[in-house]
Amino acid sequence: MNYSRSDAKAYAKANMTGIWAAALMPFTEDLRIDEDGFRENVRHWTQDLGIEGLFISGKQGEFYAMTLEERKRTFELAVEATGDHGQTIMSCSDQNLDVVIELARHAEDCGADYIVVHAPALHFSKAQDETLMGYYRTISESVNIGLALWSHPASGYLMSPELCNRLADLDNVVAIKYSVDREMYAELTRLASDRIQISTAAEDEWLDNIIELDWKLYLCSSPPFLLQSANDRRMHDYTEAAFAGRHDEAREISSSLDPVRAALMDTRPAEKPHSHQKYWQELLGQVGGPVRPPILELTDEEKAITRQAFEACGLRV
Repeated sequence: MNYSRSDAKAYAKANMTGIWAAALMPFTEDLRIDEDGFRENVRHWTQDLGIEGLFISGKQGEFYAMTLEERKRTFELAVEATGDHGQTIMSCSDQNLDVVIELARHAEDCGADYIVVHAPALHFSKAQDETLMGYYRTISESVNIGLALWSHPASGYLMSPELCNRLADLDNVVAIKYSVDREMYAELTRLASDRIQISTAAEDEWLDNIIELDWKLYLCSSPPFLLQSANDRRMHDYTEAAFAGRHDEAREISSSLDPVRAALMDTRPAEKPHSHQKYWQELLGQVGGPVRPPILELTDEEKAITRQAFEACGLRV
C-alpha cells in the first residue's frame, strides 16, 4: 500500500484508472498452480498490452477451486510478478467472513494495492440492506487497504444504488464492480462518483461509459487480454482516444473489434467459459492450461470451431 487509510479514496481516485483485467489462473497438467506460466502472463498483460491493473483470484481465476493457502499464494505471485508495471486488486470473496478477513489482511501484508469482496449469498433472507451494511463495515474496519464492493446476480440479489451510496461513505471503500443494468449503474454514478470509482465488466459498454458517464476505470473481466495482442491493442487504443476526447476515432476503433468480439462469444459453450477462455489464451500465445473440476474441458470439436473463428476474426497476433 502506498497510502494511508484516510487517503484511500483520494489515492484510488487518482490511481485506480484505465483498463483492469480479471486474471485467469493457469494450472499445470497435474492441476497445480502454474507459477511460471502465471508470471509470464502477468508480464505480457502489463508490459506488452499495457493493462494497468489485475484482478486476482476472482471467479475468472477459479478461486472456488483453490485452498486458502493457494489463494494466498496467488496474491504473493501477483504482487511479485506485477512489480512496478501495474497494480493489483485481490479478490477476498468467500461465504465465511473470517476467511474474507484473513485473505484481506494477507493482501494488505503482501503489498496488494486493493481488495475486492463479492456480496455474499444470504440464505433465508428476504431483505439485505442492513445485513450488508454490517458485513462491509466489519471488513472495512478490519483492514486499512482500499476495499472495492462487488454486486452480481450470482449473490441471488443485487445491491441497490441507494445501498451502495451508503456503503460509499465507509472510510476505505474506494470502488465497486457493479454487474447490473445500465440504468442502475448510471444512477449510482450520479449518487456516489464523488467518493468511489464505479465500473461494470461489460467491455461492449465501456466506451459509452467513458463518453457519457465520464468513467475512468474498467473493472474488469478477461476481454483486455482476449481481444488484444502485443501487435493489436485496439481496446487500449479506443480507450486512450476516448480519454483524449477523440470520440469518433474511438468509436471507429471499437467497431473494428466487433468480429473479434463475435468470434470469442459465439464459440463459447454455455457451461465452459473458463476452458474456452483458456484455450483462446493459448491461441494468442498466452499460458492457458486445464481447468479444475467440476469445470468442464472443451471437446476437440469445440476447440476446432473456436480455432477456426479465431483465425478468421482479424485479430493480429
